[in-house]
Amino acid sequence: MKARLHFREHHDFRDGAFAQMVIWEVRQPVSGSAHGYKYRLAYMVDGVCVLRYDNESGKGDHRHWGDVESAYAFSGIDQLVADFLADIERWRNGQGDS
Repeated sequence: MKARLHFREHHDFRDGAFAQMVIWEVRQPVSGSAHGYKYRLAYMVDGVCVLRYDNESGKGDHRHWGDVESAYAFSGIDQLVADFLADIERWRNGQGDS
């Protein structure tokens, strides 16, 4: 699968946590997804990925919140990034167990 990098960002937080967002444009949708993007957005705390949005081939669009994996309704790149950043804020405000 040929892919073109669409977006890549890395954000460091003062407490040592960080967020990394990588989004590629793909010619054909990844198996399980209905759009032309492949993505991985991860939030790491103390070396552990506590929050991740991705669309792994065969699984489609989904979110990992701690150890819980659930479907994610992809509606566009802007909304994906906004949802991810909002979830980081929820996690950082002590709601990481929800």
